[in-house]
Amino acid sequence: MIEIKDLHKSYKMGKNSLHVLKGINFSVEEGELVAIMGSSGSGKSTLLNILGMLDVLDEGSYSLDKVPIINLNETKAAQYRNKFLGFVFQSFNLINYKTALENVALPLYYQRVGRKERNIKALKYLEQVGLKEWATHLPNELSGGQKQRVAIARAMAAEPKVLLADEPTGALDSKTSYEVMDLIQKINDSGNTILIVTHEPDIANMCKRVVHLKDGVIVEDKKITQVRASQYVQ
Repeated sequence: MIEIKDLHKSYKMGKNSLHVLKGINFSVEEGELVAIMGSSGSGKSTLLNILGMLDVLDEGSYSLDKVPIINLNETKAAQYRNKFLGFVFQSFNLINYKTALENVALPLYYQRVGRKERNIKALKYLEQVGLKEWATHLPNELSGGQKQRVAIARAMAAEPKVLLADEPTGALDSKTSYEVMDLIQKINDSGNTILIVTHEPDIANMCKRVVHLKDGVIVEDKKITQVRASQYVQ
């Protein structure tokens, strides 16, 4: 599903250059649930941004679902993101003046799905995350956990090949974090490929594989026995 080979990424810092990713080799099979961990500055967010086509690599190669991701202009990158990827962010990134239903339907609008069909689909995904009754509510009427569920429903509405989650539980308390991870695990159980950037070991242990980055290189990549979040959810 994802194939990264000898990936390098640097940023100009005045007259100097900061080498952030230093020859990353990394692959993800369809249906995996992978945690990417590392301290601040390790390169995990840069890697996620490249995987999400929000940034470009300097050297190496990246293919997604056997499609080479190379030399994309912003229009093509946006088309590929909409086709292949769903995003979940720590800050939810919901549009404040749109209802939960309208937020979830937004990716379908960009896919040029008709209004009636996208509302039906959006409502289906809201129901899957347990928020059908909250469809007409605005984000400021929702709790943090509910906002993240709406964000997950929005990410899944376009039926992406890969779900990328950047610190999806970072703004939530422990109980709500486990509820969100229970939902993510259930989505993964259905066959969806998911990558999660996290600095929280308990969240990483709820994945099936943990990749540790340090100073721009992968120092550990191992499959683990998954802890089910459901045991912590009342």
